[in-house]
Amino acid sequence: MENKKLVVGNMKMNLTASEINKYVKEIDKKNYNEQVVFCPSSLYLPYFVGKSYKCGIQNIAATDLGAYTGEISIKQVASMKIDYAIIGHSERRAYYHETDEVVRRKVELALQEKVKIILCVGETLEEREALKTYKVLKKQLTTALKGLDIANNKKIIVAYEPVWAIGTGKVPTNSEIEDTIAFIKDIVSAICGFNLKVLYGGSVNDANIAKLNEIPNVDGYLVGGASNSVEKFNKIIEVVVNQ
Repeated sequence: MENKKLVVGNMKMNLTASEINKYVKEIDKKNYNEQVVFCPSSLYLPYFVGKSYKCGIQNIAATDLGAYTGEISIKQVASMKIDYAIIGHSERRAYYHETDEVVRRKVELALQEKVKIILCVGETLEEREALKTYKVLKKQLTTALKGLDIANNKKIIVAYEPVWAIGTGKVPTNSEIEDTIAFIKDIVSAICGFNLKVLYGGSVNDANIAKLNEIPNVDGYLVGGASNSVEKFNKIIEVVVNQ
C-alpha cells in the first residue's frame, strides 16, 4: 500500500438520497481495495464506512468539540472510523474564506487523531499568469506544515490542485504537473525532513486519466466531478489501480 497510488473521489455537494443509494449499491458490487477513497457529502458518510475501500470527509472544523452549530469536529470523524479528511480545498479557501492559518489549525487538530489528512494546495489563474505558482505553493505548504510534529505518523498526503483547472476541463501539461509536483516534494522534504505522497487533482476524468497516469512522480489523483458517476470513476480506478 505504501508505494501504491491512491484514487480519491471528492463527490462534493452532489447526489440525492435516492441517487446515493443506487451509487452505493453499484460500488459495493466492485472489488475495490484501500487504494480507493470515497469522500461523499458528510450526510452520506455512514453508507461508506467499514467497507473494503476507504472513505473520507470533505472538511473539518478548525475547532474542537463544542458549541459550533453546523460544524464537524475531527474527534467526531475519528469516532466514526472515517479514514481521511480533506483540508484546505480551494473551494473552502475561495467560498468560505479559509486562510492558510485556518488550514494550519485544521491540520494541527487532525494530527491528534487517527485520521489521514489530504492537504490541498494550488494556485489561481491570476497567480499562475503572474508566475507566482511556486511562491504561492511554498507559502501554503510552509504555513500548513512548518513546526508540526508529523515525523512519527506521516499521516499527511498533499494534493496539488491548480484552482484554474478544477471543473474547467483545463489541465496542465504532463511536464508542468511533473515539475510542480517535484517542487512540492522538495518543499515538503525541506520542511519535514522526509517525503510525503503528492496527488494531482483538477479536471481529472476517464478521458484523460491514461495520459495523466504516465507522470512518474504522481502518487495518485483527487477526482472531482467524475467521481459522481460510478461508470466514469470505475474507469479511472481501473487505469490507476489495476494497471
